[in-house]
Amino acid sequence: MSSNIVEQRSASHPPSERTTVKRMPLRAAYDPFVINAILDEGLLCHLGFTVDSQPYVLPTIYARDGERVLIHGSAASRMLRSLRSGIPACATVTLIDGLVLARSAYHHSMNYRSVVILGTATEICDLAAKLAAMRTMVNHIVPGRWDEVRPPSEAEIRATMVLSLPLNEASAKIRTGPPLDDQEDYALTTWAGVVPFSLDAHAPLPDPQLPAGVQTPPYLRFYRRGPLPNAMPSK
Repeated sequence: MSSNIVEQRSASHPPSERTTVKRMPLRAAYDPFVINAILDEGLLCHLGFTVDSQPYVLPTIYARDGERVLIHGSAASRMLRSLRSGIPACATVTLIDGLVLARSAYHHSMNYRSVVILGTATEICDLAAKLAAMRTMVNHIVPGRWDEVRPPSEAEIRATMVLSLPLNEASAKIRTGPPLDDQEDYALTTWAGVVPFSLDAHAPLPDPQLPAGVQTPPYLRFYRRGPLPNAMPSK
């Protein structure tokens, strides 16, 4: 479906052939600042890979750590064990910013920000490095949380597999703005516009087994996720 486009962003280094956006190329963003802002706001990625000629796409928590994305899970995970072997992988993150309702069915769309990462993952084996990666992941979900919880034991660290996926090949694609209808349709009286979407956090619900007197920490009372200032390309 047809939709609005945003100004293409310059990149600090040119995208690879695989990450060059070919459909709606003016929506592409290769600027690492834009890519990183999307990754930092998101919570869930979908990992695509192929094992024994069978394709898989699975959701998982992730965190950006500098020029790489961290993925973790059980050391028994088939997905992680497969990715550890060095097979090609694709990770995608998508943030929905609004439903774009046009005057015609054909031009309905969504406002969104997305990132595609291509590459091969490597396992982080050193216990100290794994612990640091696990800290990064916990604090990505809730900043400041790691310092208040019991750290994982050595057995828990060994039971966890952590993979690193570099951001060498990554690109973003973004749509903003109102619907773009055919010129003759603007005379229609059908309502058109955007229904904004956002990832909202509600008031924390305490565990029923929480001891009396334990207060909700400020970082949870004021928890929110949203775009960083100036992180969106201009139209």
